[in-house]
Amino acid sequence: MINKLIDRIQKTGAPIVVGLDPNLKFVPEHIKKAAFDEYGETLEGAAEAIWQFNRGIVDAVHDLIPAVKPQIAMYEQFGLPGLEAYKKTVDYCHDKDLIVVGDVKRGDIGSTSESYAIAHLGHIQVGSESCSVFDEDFATVNPYLGSDGVKPFMEVCRKDNKGIFVLVKTSNPSSGEFQDRQVIADDGRTRRLYELVGEQVDAWGSELMGEGDRYSCVGAVVGATYPEEGRILRDIMPRAFILVPGYGAQGGRGADLVHFFDKDGLGAIVNSSRGIIAAYQNEKYSSYGDTAYADASRAAVEDMIADIRGALG
Repeated sequence: MINKLIDRIQKTGAPIVVGLDPNLKFVPEHIKKAAFDEYGETLEGAAEAIWQFNRGIVDAVHDLIPAVKPQIAMYEQFGLPGLEAYKKTVDYCHDKDLIVVGDVKRGDIGSTSESYAIAHLGHIQVGSESCSVFDEDFATVNPYLGSDGVKPFMEVCRKDNKGIFVLVKTSNPSSGEFQDRQVIADDGRTRRLYELVGEQVDAWGSELMGEGDRYSCVGAVVGATYPEEGRILRDIMPRAFILVPGYGAQGGRGADLVHFFDKDGLGAIVNSSRGIIAAYQNEKYSSYGDTAYADASRAAVEDMIADIRGALG
């Protein structure tokens, strides 16, 4: 799957992923009105609104980008109807030939982690039938429980040709409360916790390398808001493709991201969520208005691509 992602990045010339993280406050009034007229002001109505909102954005930008990243919590807040909207979004993006990164941040003890991996990346045996569930191409994984929580995902990746992005240095302001702690490693050296996690990601990645592959199906999440840490981790994890959240609304810029990439411009893919899906609410794109919200999103994608291409030279 990592090679498919790289192929899509090279074909589009856009190492970016659009985060489909809908919130009702982002959804234009005309979309909400149509959904509420049909389903009422209910969870079903809310789910219909975010699904129609997503579809409009995907229709507008799918030819420019290689991948999308729906954040499952934004759908779970609307209960079962929200999860149905999540699944419809995943399937629709696949129909548009987009890679789907399920931002689910799962990770637990062995049997539970295996179930998470099956739900999002693999297949469940139901009698004589093998059924996929959410069927994303990649999933984000929390490594805090150690190898017990990650290995089941790796096994599903190996079996079903999927991939994972392991949280290493996240973009949120308080990430350093744990991730920046100085710890003593087994070799006696003192390093930051995120560096040790990065070393483990590289070791896991060595187990999921195809013959002749440059990158592993085990990638890493490193926030755009920490460019110096990105430089350090790029060296620690030469086999890992890096998913870079935090561009745009969280403050990341193309100029900050050069060291997340390898010298040939591969090795990383940058995510923007609110900056794209809610672009029409940004003063820069306000002239589009809410009825042309998807066109505003397309303009924001084009600007993001130009920014990152310019930074990479």
